[in-house]
Amino acid sequence: MSKTDALLEIDGPYFTVRLYKNSLRLDMQGSTRNEIIEALENKPILRETIGNILDVFAPLHIHLGDIDSVKVDSKGRVKLVLPRHRDVTIPLAISEAKKLVDKLNPLISKEKEKKYERMIEKRRAEKYQKSVREAERGAFTSGSFPIPQPPEIIDELEETGEHVEEEEERED
Repeated sequence: MSKTDALLEIDGPYFTVRLYKNSLRLDMQGSTRNEIIEALENKPILRETIGNILDVFAPLHIHLGDIDSVKVDSKGRVKLVLPRHRDVTIPLAISEAKKLVDKLNPLISKEKEKKYERMIEKRRAEKYQKSVREAERGAFTSGSFPIPQPPEIIDELEETGEHVEEEEERED
C-alpha cells in the first residue's frame, strides 16, 4: 500500500499513523524494531519469523477486522483492543484522536462483516468438500452414487425447479 492510498494520515513526533480501508499502520521513526526489520529485508524467511515474533509484542500493521474496539480517553490517547495481542495505545492530540476513531469505527464494522462472510463461505466450501468425499466413498463401496452439486447450483436448481425434471428423467 502506498502513502497515497491512505484515508487518513497523522504525523506525530515519533510515529506516523496511516489508516487504509482495511488496515491501520503505525510507522515508528527511529525505532529499534524498524532497524531490525530493515536489516532483515534481504532475508525474507527471517523477516517473516522475527517480524511475527515482534508483532506479538508491538503490532504495527493491524488488520481492521482484528480490532475488537477503539476507545479515546480524556488525554487523547487512542486505545485499540486486540484479541490476540497486547492492546495498542496511540498518544495523539484530542482532535486527531477523535478524527481517527470516527473514521475507524465504520471501517472496523465493514471489515468484521467481510471477515464473517469469508468465514461462512469457507465453511460452506468445507461442507461441500466433505459431502463430495462422502459421495465418492459411497460410489466406491456401493457401485454408483451421485456427486452432490455445489451449494450455489443447488440454490439455483431449487428456484427453477430443474432438479425435479432431472429426477423424473432418471426414473424412466
